[in-house]
Amino acid sequence: MSIAQSDLLCQSCAGQCAFDPAHQGLTCTHCGTRRSLATPWDTQAAAETRYNPGANDATAPALPESIHCHCETCGGEVTFTGPALSTHCPYCDGPVVMTSAAEGFRAMALIPFRVPAEAAPDHITQWIKGRLCAPNDLSATSSEGRIAGLYAPFWTFDSTEFVRYTATYRRGSGDKARRVRVSGSLQVHFDDMLAPASDHVTPLIRDGILHDFDPRRLRPYRAGYLAGFAAERHRQSVAEGLASNEADKHLLLRNRVRDHVGKPATRVSQMDTDTSGIHYRRILLPVWILHYSYGDKPMKVVVSGIDGRTYGERPFSRMKLLRASAIFAAAAVAFGFLWGYAGAP
Repeated sequence: MSIAQSDLLCQSCAGQCAFDPAHQGLTCTHCGTRRSLATPWDTQAAAETRYNPGANDATAPALPESIHCHCETCGGEVTFTGPALSTHCPYCDGPVVMTSAAEGFRAMALIPFRVPAEAAPDHITQWIKGRLCAPNDLSATSSEGRIAGLYAPFWTFDSTEFVRYTATYRRGSGDKARRVRVSGSLQVHFDDMLAPASDHVTPLIRDGILHDFDPRRLRPYRAGYLAGFAAERHRQSVAEGLASNEADKHLLLRNRVRDHVGKPATRVSQMDTDTSGIHYRRILLPVWILHYSYGDKPMKVVVSGIDGRTYGERPFSRMKLLRASAIFAAAAVAFGFLWGYAGAP
């Protein structure tokens, strides 16, 4: 029996266990016995690894298209395909987590789900109620969708950036306005910059998780945290992760340069960057994803499994948009009339 699968069996009745966000531990789905996943090493989960370009993980491991695992509860065979790291047995519906030998790059840490499955629809309902000009039947339509809990792969990167730049800014106004050229340098330190570690992590998912990331919530990777949830394994090398994060980092550096210049209408024309002190973590972060369709158009709403923050795609009611536009236009006309009347002699 693999270590990963033996961790998922109930110590009282040998039944199936799944992770319970409400109690932050495993709960047997048969007898209800609870087991903590806390370890003496939990405080070390936030530790980072210094990047070494010559390390063995410079290239991603070649992984088979499908991997067969044994369900220890009923004896059935489960096939993992693609990047999946955990699933349910098709015979007994018990949680099955891939063994470490077949994981590719193993996650160093994760933040466990804190928002339980029964709370995710409530967050989505409240988010929908706050959408302006939403169709009246949106709540009912979205409630027919499918919600899934997913551990999504992410990186955290620390680095120190020494930036030399050339920029221009506007001096004066009107006919006397001109562009002034300026050069300078600054040092920027990035701490725990989050970056997606998979092409499947869309901007919608990323933006639903990135806010208020706290490394103190990280826990050492254990199979028990994944039991009952989908999870995607890490398949990127560190070099690939750094490359995929380059565009976001470049945008942040340009904004820092504009702040450093501190002049109106600053335009950055050139930046040269020296990077040092790179540290990283391979982590998994929890998210609930609602898939639903409105008018045959597929849409998604994501809920952070950490704090319930909700983002998503939604349709607009054409009638409500027209009504809002008419009200706005009428208000603008009335304001203009009153302004002109007040200014009349």
